[in-house]
Amino acid sequence: MFGKKPKKDKNTYGIVGLGRFGTALALSLAEAGADIMVLDKDEEKVRELREYTENAFVVHSMDKKSLLETGIRNCDIVIICIGEQLDISILTTLNLVSIGVPKVIAKAASSEHGEILEKLGAEVVYPERDIAVRLAHRLEASRMLDYIQLSEKLNISKLMAPNAIVGKTVVEANLRGRFGVNIIAIENGNTLIETVRPDHIFEEDDILYVSGSRNGLDLLSEMN
Repeated sequence: MFGKKPKKDKNTYGIVGLGRFGTALALSLAEAGADIMVLDKDEEKVRELREYTENAFVVHSMDKKSLLETGIRNCDIVIICIGEQLDISILTTLNLVSIGVPKVIAKAASSEHGEILEKLGAEVVYPERDIAVRLAHRLEASRMLDYIQLSEKLNISKLMAPNAIVGKTVVEANLRGRFGVNIIAIENGNTLIETVRPDHIFEEDDILYVSGSRNGLDLLSEMN
């Protein structure tokens, strides 16, 4: 599967490092039906993943030669899940970018680590920080049920409809004009409204899925 570039629309993923984050990511992608390749120096961890992919390799060195031998350069996206061993993380990122992997995503353990990875050409993720941000928002905002930060300017929140907009239409509530947020969907019981009409009237048990800036979502969540 990874011997040459696949001629299909579905992306193929390479995962380097099978710690808790890497293993969880590999299992989630596999369960979603994605084609994955996994690499780690721990034979037992690799063996456990062979139930989900035949492309599971024990690799003791992340030099270019070893990486090329696995065929990982033919993956569309490679995620480096080695956050704690900074030298190995940096070397692996450098080598994967150098051998021509189209998109390299690397886990960072700190902002300084992330800056180095970005300069090498990787897209950087901060799993621990992102989890902390989501938890903080859920604790701070009683109406906020979940929070996902996609970027500095774009975030998605799931929250209970504020009492102040219950009984009003979308136009009357004017959440976009007041807070700069957009309504993605509305859930009420077993009903999910994915196309929200301007004349939709908010109900007491509505759960809103909205996107916008962090500040805008915070202001909306604080609305009574």
